[in-house]
Amino acid sequence: MSEYSSLSDDFYINVVLSTEMDLPYQRESLLHFFEQVQRRFPRLQNFQCRERSEFVLEEDKDQGAYRWVSVEQRRVNSGVVNPTSIEEGMQQHRIVLELAPFALSASPLDCESLSVSYGFDFTFAGNQNALITEAIGLPPAFERLLELPNGEVLCNEPSIQLAIDDECRTQVRVHFETRTTAYHVRSGEYPEEQLSVYLTVRRYDSLLPGESFVAEFDRLAKIGKELVDGYLIDNVLRPLQRTIALH
Repeated sequence: MSEYSSLSDDFYINVVLSTEMDLPYQRESLLHFFEQVQRRFPRLQNFQCRERSEFVLEEDKDQGAYRWVSVEQRRVNSGVVNPTSIEEGMQQHRIVLELAPFALSASPLDCESLSVSYGFDFTFAGNQNALITEAIGLPPAFERLLELPNGEVLCNEPSIQLAIDDECRTQVRVHFETRTTAYHVRSGEYPEEQLSVYLTVRRYDSLLPGESFVAEFDRLAKIGKELVDGYLIDNVLRPLQRTIALH
């Protein structure tokens, strides 16, 4: 179990490399890329083509912990769900980014963005938007809206995005995603759904001469982990845990 496993029902680290130009979609190139990934991680055995020409190689999900890698027209994606350690997840992402320039012709010059996301899912059968309001509150300017007669929160998905360098190339975003709908609130029937919290660190624009996808990934992942440890756990994740436990 990783150091973040106790913070939510599911934890994952995802990486997305987006390119300005289309990636090669020849059968040989794609299969060679996935075969090289599978050679490093033999349990990646389920290969399929989804809608919009997204090719996915993933492990069985039955055990709750699994890996996946996918290629779209202009994106290479890599994900690890409930890894036994943070470093285990990072190892896969580094290998995918090492292979991308050679197997998929993904040039550092062609980089539109590279992002690392730390995701946390909480299973909750209730009004997830109201739960967020209760756990972390509202901006003071919005608080009096809760005094409206028969007022019921239908949407509260806070999001904040910050630039952390002078050129705004490296940005951090924290945002929530709820699955509660107006129908659930109206009917009073709330299925068990996932409430998601994401912390994403993203680098925009081409990499500079001498930079590599792997080195840039390591830099972004380090920033993200420091923000999870120094901010997200105490200010978001634990308040959500405590509030869910009261319901």
